[in-house]
Amino acid sequence: MTTLPQLGPNIDSEAGEAALDRELKGLIADVLGLDPEQAAAFGPDSGLFGHLPELDSMAVAGLLTEMEDRLGIVIEDDDVDGEMLETYGGLLAFARGKLGPR
Repeated sequence: MTTLPQLGPNIDSEAGEAALDRELKGLIADVLGLDPEQAAAFGPDSGLFGHLPELDSMAVAGLLTEMEDRLGIVIEDDDVDGEMLETYGGLLAFARGKLGPR
């Protein structure tokens, strides 16, 4: 279960997935100072680290901290790798995995 009320008890539901998508895109826009419309247009293959100049190594720490706070998850150092930050789809799958049933 997550602390995001709009996700409800089932992250696997279509509504839960859409809420996570909206929350993550909003979080990225806020942390990186992007236009919300730019973040809203992200698709699974949209490049993040190495593609967005705003997402440098310093911004990664802020992004992960904000994900922990807003999504109510814990991200261990071992969880972080280049693959999860390479694309929006990778980051979304990572967040989904952290929020899903264990």
